[in-house]
Amino acid sequence: MSALPCNNENADVEVGSNFFAEQIIGSSFAILGSTKWSHMSKIDNLNKHLSKAISHYWRTRQTQSQKQAKSGRADQGARSAVTGGAHMDGFIGLISELIVDAGARESDIFYNQHLELPGFFRPTKEWDFLMVKDNQLILALEAKSQVGPSFGNNFNNRTEEAMGSALDLWTAYREGAYNKTVKPWLGYVFLLEDCPESRKPVKVKEPHFKVFQEFVGASYAKRYELFCRKLVRERHYNVAAFLLSDKTNGARGRYTEPADDLRFDIFARSLVSQVTAFGVSKNR
Repeated sequence: MSALPCNNENADVEVGSNFFAEQIIGSSFAILGSTKWSHMSKIDNLNKHLSKAISHYWRTRQTQSQKQAKSGRADQGARSAVTGGAHMDGFIGLISELIVDAGARESDIFYNQHLELPGFFRPTKEWDFLMVKDNQLILALEAKSQVGPSFGNNFNNRTEEAMGSALDLWTAYREGAYNKTVKPWLGYVFLLEDCPESRKPVKVKEPHFKVFQEFVGASYAKRYELFCRKLVRERHYNVAAFLLSDKTNGARGRYTEPADDLRFDIFARSLVSQVTAFGVSKNR
């Protein structure tokens, strides 16, 4: 199957050696770095900043793989780029800036530490990003990704993880683990490698019962799209964003959004709405 036309054709990102510090995580937050970002609102030029996050993702993966290979302790397959961490920091930095632009305090945002929330089926769950204001959980989100070649096993792991985390949080919320007034907002961002293996049809096994028709012949890219959509429609998450990007063009900031209802701009505006309603501080 041919790749979808890129919806940010002019998004080539010029990236130097200081890309990480200066463009993505260069923020006034102690948890994200010390270099100040531009004061220009990110929501008004979202595609540009999203392209930088995409470019950061691929370049970080490449750098981590090269470093581990040179050190002689490279992990098997693509795992070397995952265990190094930081590859999704571009998204986290962008989300942080969107929240601060909306009026939130930097001290209410948590990334890299203090990410545990009480669960119902387990003591705690560590999320990728939290905002807590005045002892109220304003929002929690997960930012995940997957590259080949093991799409099958990882797909099951990712879906089970996302569904279980949401169920655990909402049940704990119902039982009064946190918040008596504000209903938390949950978000899910997923970036998938765009490649022949992720786009080819996948067979399903039906030894006893028929699977739902939408899964018949669906590629892993389509399965992830369906999954993200169902997370929202079944109200496990408030909003989800699903993006595709290949290694070569992704390093230049190129990506596609195969589903209109799972675009990142919808995710971002829903996020900002939650912060505007419940997370704005008068004393920033």
